[in-house]
Amino acid sequence: MMSNSTLFVCQSCNDAASKRVKPSQGAQLLEQLNSLQSQDSPITIQPIDCLWMCSKACVVAISAAHQPTYLLIDLPPTESAEALLQFGKHYHDSEDGDVPWKQFPEMLKSSGIAKIPPVLPSGDKR
Repeated sequence: MMSNSTLFVCQSCNDAASKRVKPSQGAQLLEQLNSLQSQDSPITIQPIDCLWMCSKACVVAISAAHQPTYLLIDLPPTESAEALLQFGKHYHDSEDGDVPWKQFPEMLKSSGIAKIPPVLPSGDKR
């Protein structure tokens, strides 16, 4: 379907050991994502004040209409930006937003990952 994909990035999260670090680990990740993203990227990066995973390092979610949402937590703040952009491309390019495990960048495989099914119109059973 290739609908517009949005990468939501929590800009306030810090892991427990870095609670008082400024800028936050989330803000550091957001800055790296913005600097690495190409002009023609199919992914919109959207800063979010809080994704309610406050004791985890970096938390992001990627979502698009009629596709599953992926929530990734405990991402390394300074090493995961490139892997997230690569994952976002796989997500965007897939027919239905389903990214097979073998296409997950290695950097992301050690983070916490949730796949949340899309909300479908009634009668659509995909």
